[in-house]
Amino acid sequence: MKTIYYAIILTVVFSVLLTNAFFGHLIFASETQQVMHKYSVYVHLLPEWNSGSKNIIFDVTNSWYNPDKDNNANSVLNVELKRYNTNQLKTINDKSYVELDHGLNDCKREWQPIVYRKAVDILRHHIEYVQGKQLNTNPDVSIYPDIENTNYDNSEQQSKIKTGYMQFFPICTSKESTSYNYSIKTDNKDLGFDVYFVSSSTQREGFYNSDFDYYQESGCFGQNKQSYSGTCNNIQKGSGLLVVFPDELKPWTTNVTVNLYEKDES
Repeated sequence: MKTIYYAIILTVVFSVLLTNAFFGHLIFASETQQVMHKYSVYVHLLPEWNSGSKNIIFDVTNSWYNPDKDNNANSVLNVELKRYNTNQLKTINDKSYVELDHGLNDCKREWQPIVYRKAVDILRHHIEYVQGKQLNTNPDVSIYPDIENTNYDNSEQQSKIKTGYMQFFPICTSKESTSYNYSIKTDNKDLGFDVYFVSSSTQREGFYNSDFDYYQESGCFGQNKQSYSGTCNNIQKGSGLLVVFPDELKPWTTNVTVNLYEKDES
């Protein structure tokens, strides 16, 4: 009996893998020009940081409208593996950290999920919806509730983040000007994050002085949040999302989920 049971399991697993290998691009391919890309960023803060926790993991989903979708969808297959994972030593505000990018964030390639991962993502989405942690029934678009950090007030947050860590996430667009829906949440219950749409990655350095500039329209930024969703309109190509945490992370890994969705304005 056990032999038959194990044989059935192996058959199902093998079938799932084959289905994804041969038909995954058809199952998950969008009927529109919208493409999706998923990647993660692992950050290890070096000793000069005050945080007890030295690790931050960002899981990112970026969806946009690509007129060249049909030409670029399969180009990820031709990418050299050494470009898929990049490990770099970087500095910000005179403090060092190691950044490992898992996946490609160059806005040229479409992510095709394996079947079981897609199923798990859909199930997790619906569970979070029932729990109130997710506001959208569509598993392809995450909308998180607006949850303030109540551990301390916003004025204290603005003081704390001036020595904190920040991460830039570029948007993807074929337009000169576009609009994006976005959502972000963290599992760190002791601190709040700030999030800003900015014109370019150079604003990371400007944040620490009076040169910092961001889109100040309603919906383009959030301060001292633990969960947040917004819409930023009329942002220029090359812009992106800047997420900032105080340098007071406690002794565990902080996980951050970021979702970016270009609005279809055709």
